[in-house]
Amino acid sequence: MVINWYGEGCFKVQTGGLALLSDPFESSTGLTPARGKFDVVIKTLTPYPLPEKEDSEARIILGPGEYEVKGMEIKGFALPKESTDSFFKSVYRVSVEDLSLGFLGHLSDYPEPEIIEKMQNVDLLFIPAGDKPFLSTDDAAKLIKQIEPKIIVASFYKIPDLKRSSSDFKELAKELGQKTEPEEKLTIRKKEVVEQKGIRLVALKI
Repeated sequence: MVINWYGEGCFKVQTGGLALLSDPFESSTGLTPARGKFDVVIKTLTPYPLPEKEDSEARIILGPGEYEVKGMEIKGFALPKESTDSFFKSVYRVSVEDLSLGFLGHLSDYPEPEIIEKMQNVDLLFIPAGDKPFLSTDDAAKLIKQIEPKIIVASFYKIPDLKRSSSDFKELAKELGQKTEPEEKLTIRKKEVVEQKGIRLVALKI
């Protein structure tokens, strides 16, 4: 499995012949949107009214439910207390290649116990690491300890050209007692995850 980052919450997860994209964004962010062909796109923030069917070959996943795309199992869970009349938020648990991935997306508040339970013991947890307006550093660290993932992949943190204000992921690294330097991409195998000792924080370059 190979994971690349475009900025914000947008990751490309390449596994076998499948490509998953999370939370694509517009160029108004100051960053370059993802390009290419994807089999599935998951969105953790969906505006009302629901968008019309996109001109894309990808399977677009919006919100709660159980989905299956070419052997990839996806479970979406609603975040009602973070949703409004203008949009709704969701989180996802994805199972593929004997690995489980948790996407917390645009999470801003500490999730309810049932959401934490759904994410329990995922292998990889994609979590906001840039503080406000998303999950605070303290809450992120606390949540990581509850979910107990093997690998934490930082998202929504400060990088060059990003127009909105954000904090550095190193605040979360410090909170977790880790020294982490950004990597070009993340390549993982189930065996490596199983054999890994403790929790590892990963930050990627765009």
